[in-house]
Amino acid sequence: MRRDILAVVLVTSLGACTYKSVPDPQVSTRDAEWMAQVPSVEDDPLKARYLIDDPTGEEPGTIVVDTGERLLYYVLPNWKAVRYSVAVGNEAYGWTGLARVARKAEWPAWNPPAEMRVRWPHVRSMNGGPANPMGARALYLYQGDRDTLYRIHGTNEPEKIGQAVSSGCIRMRNIDVIDLYNRVDPNARVIVR
Repeated sequence: MRRDILAVVLVTSLGACTYKSVPDPQVSTRDAEWMAQVPSVEDDPLKARYLIDDPTGEEPGTIVVDTGERLLYYVLPNWKAVRYSVAVGNEAYGWTGLARVARKAEWPAWNPPAEMRVRWPHVRSMNGGPANPMGARALYLYQGDRDTLYRIHGTNEPEKIGQAVSSGCIRMRNIDVIDLYNRVDPNARVIVR
């Protein structure tokens, strides 16, 4: 019961800060079926997707990842942004910098880089699907024409959203990464700080 009271207080206070819930995007039959196979977690109002006043000052169409706060902002026109909770790289593997979205994929295959295979010999490449750690969508981040090997992607571990646990990629709830994927244009600017 105490958690329910906290949720009501939080949602009420978020409303006072001009936070507005963003409806879920439309999903395909495949999306719905595969997302239903990913473990679910209790909804947490702190980690919900909200329309907010833009805190970044960046141009519309820009993605800004605040690794310290574990939040991702997609900047909209009229000084607004969509705010998403994310999981970020753990201390040893996090990164910061500028990139661009060079490619987008639905239910992408996962091909762990060589460095990751050395650290964790049990990881293997796999096709897209509900067991794949890349989740429902991926945005491939490049610096110039060079693949950074970092991605903004969904996850099959939604309970880790809000934590610093990845090998540098930015993880999102699958429904959130679908929402972002639908909004982002190719070559969108990405700032990770």
